[in-house]
Amino acid sequence: MNDLLAYEFLNNSIQAYLVCFGTIMLVILLKKYLSRTISRLLFKIIRHRSWKIDQKSFVELLLKPMQVFLIVTITMIALDKLNFPRSLDFEVYHISFRTIVDSVGKGIFVIIFIWLLRRIIDFIAMLMEQKANLTPDVADNQMVVFFKDFFKAILVIVGILLVIRFSFNKDITTYLAGLSIVAGALALAARESLENLIASFIIFFDKPFHVGDMVKVQAITGTVEKIGLRSTRLRTDQKTFVTVPNKQMVDSIMDNLTLRTQRRADLKLEISLQTSSVKLDHVIGGIKNILSHPAIETYVTFLSDITATAFVIHIEYYTVMIPIGDFNQLKQTVNLEILRLLEGLNVEFAGERKEVMIVGQESLR
Repeated sequence: MNDLLAYEFLNNSIQAYLVCFGTIMLVILLKKYLSRTISRLLFKIIRHRSWKIDQKSFVELLLKPMQVFLIVTITMIALDKLNFPRSLDFEVYHISFRTIVDSVGKGIFVIIFIWLLRRIIDFIAMLMEQKANLTPDVADNQMVVFFKDFFKAILVIVGILLVIRFSFNKDITTYLAGLSIVAGALALAARESLENLIASFIIFFDKPFHVGDMVKVQAITGTVEKIGLRSTRLRTDQKTFVTVPNKQMVDSIMDNLTLRTQRRADLKLEISLQTSSVKLDHVIGGIKNILSHPAIETYVTFLSDITATAFVIHIEYYTVMIPIGDFNQLKQTVNLEILRLLEGLNVEFAGERKEVMIVGQESLR
């Protein structure tokens, strides 16, 4: 039995193989238990009293990446204890196969580690979102989503640099210097994208609008559905999805319709010149009575102009911020009441009645 365990195959004894692969199999079998135990221990270490997120949410968030991280880590440590077989020590494009395997292993380890860190960022974002939900300002929730995506992107860049450093054994300081030059060139070439990125920070800190607000920018009116790093997405009243660059949202004159305190309606009546001043006075008084509606806060109605073809009565009224459907219904009610008023007073609109006289040949002589 001892001779069998001492027998060497590919420069390693059978006993060494059994210990190595036995350790790996043990970790694979116990991966769920070990990852849950480590996640719970980590939660107890970093736990704060102000957190309202339970341990289960934290463990479920880290469970899968923690399992893969444990398997990869233990596998790399176990395989490192074995001697690399001489028969596999050949070169591929002037690079030894051992170096390739070592580089691939380090690259996988870095990728799994960055994945684990991204999950931790998700957990931190959950905590921040929990606190943001306690405040009435919706912009806090937007900032949580924004900075979560931002730091995740930074982690990806850091992961790429670490892979270059450990998998390819390159000095990343030279790459960082070259990266700064490339970044400067790209910044000049992608000036528009950089301006949109800066504008997104301005939107999040200045808060001119939030998700759910109805805004009007240039000729586009719609409800804000998402604020991204480069653009803002609007859902128009025709249910189309419009993408507006953040630079335009910041530089253009933007009207936040949600923040208005009242809704405004106006009407211009052109009354026939045959109408007497007494009837005009009754018309204006009747319109004022119609506008004495509970939903109407303030109103103005007066004889604004006398032209060669009509008397012009200007009507303007403001309501509270009622839904648009109720507002349109109110406008219709007011308009119908005004029409009934004019019909009752026998008041005609300008140009409503035309008389055509046909003159015969006899009368022309």
